[in-house]
Amino acid sequence: MIVQACINGARPRDFHPRLPLTVQAMAHDAAACVAAGAAELHIHPRGAGGRESLAAVDMTVLAVRQACPGTLIGVSTGAWIENDVARTRAAIAAWRELPDYASVNLSEADAPHVMELLHKQGIGIEAGLATREDAERFVALADHRRVLRILIEIDMPDLATALDEAHHIAAVLERAGVRRQILLHGVDGTVWPFVDLARQKRWSTRVGLEDGKTLADGTVARDNAEIVAAAVAAFHGGVEDRTGTS
Repeated sequence: MIVQACINGARPRDFHPRLPLTVQAMAHDAAACVAAGAAELHIHPRGAGGRESLAAVDMTVLAVRQACPGTLIGVSTGAWIENDVARTRAAIAAWRELPDYASVNLSEADAPHVMELLHKQGIGIEAGLATREDAERFVALADHRRVLRILIEIDMPDLATALDEAHHIAAVLERAGVRRQILLHGVDGTVWPFVDLARQKRWSTRVGLEDGKTLADGTVARDNAEIVAAAVAAFHGGVEDRTGTS
């Protein structure tokens, strides 16, 4: 059970005044999150003008690794980043400062090929499952047991619907006998209820400005480190249940 920090994601510059978009800002922010208790990092490297870029992975991972020695670092491979299958594949194949793991969205058509590229590079895979259909596609892959972990990542605003989908995904994994660690996270209004649920299930979780900018009481957080510190306290200290599941 860990708390991972997701420090920026695809959020626009005006989402939060402390959203880290430069290499230096990401490295500084990552170190602050680790100091606040984050066990791992999930980062969306940015290139010129703060645009997401798979070509920026090398310099970003190097800077963050120097700022956070010994901390596992992950990146996204989202198809929208390069918005072209050939460019996505070429960028991943060209990485030299390798992240420890990369997330792959099973909703994306090229996910199996991206996973194979990551295997060849020796990079761990976080298999991102947003729907029960994603889960069914994942367990049907011949090499699905080779992933590092499963991300159950629900981007549904209605909490009851989001919880239902998360439970359906978990059931698919259980029926298939998948025994990989699970990291559960929500987005915006479901972030903190899913932190609670992950604690109850003894799964891992993640928080940060990629997923939402508020604390559990609804106030806007000062920065990523404040969100992480609150999640670590809740996750390891226990919190009042807000999911309606216990």
